[in-house]
Amino acid sequence: MAEVRIDKYLWAIRAFKTRTEAADACKGGKVKINGGDIKPSRDVKIGDTITVRKGAILFTYKVKEILDKRVGASLVENYADNLTPQEELDKMRAPVETFFLKRERGSGRPTKKERRELDNLMDNLYE
Repeated sequence: MAEVRIDKYLWAIRAFKTRTEAADACKGGKVKINGGDIKPSRDVKIGDTITVRKGAILFTYKVKEILDKRVGASLVENYADNLTPQEELDKMRAPVETFFLKRERGSGRPTKKERRELDNLMDNLYE
């Protein structure tokens, strides 16, 4: 076997839980091969570099061997090298900031003015 579809390969190396998720990521522009945009039907060859954006993290894989069947997690290293930099992996362990606004019970929905103030507050927190 010299080539396999990118969505099938990403599923097989456990980058995604399902082939549908892998195909949707390819269609959404979250997967690139050698820096170029792709479709889910694009074939993967040995030596290709695959970048996958999952949330805030950019994973990078190098194809060592072609694989079309899903394998156990311990065997994935035989088929793909994980070249993801450590600073990207550290983003997975970063604490998630949560911020809750408390409104008095029974005060109803916010008015337009209150909504704008809430939006401005949230924008300032995340900048």
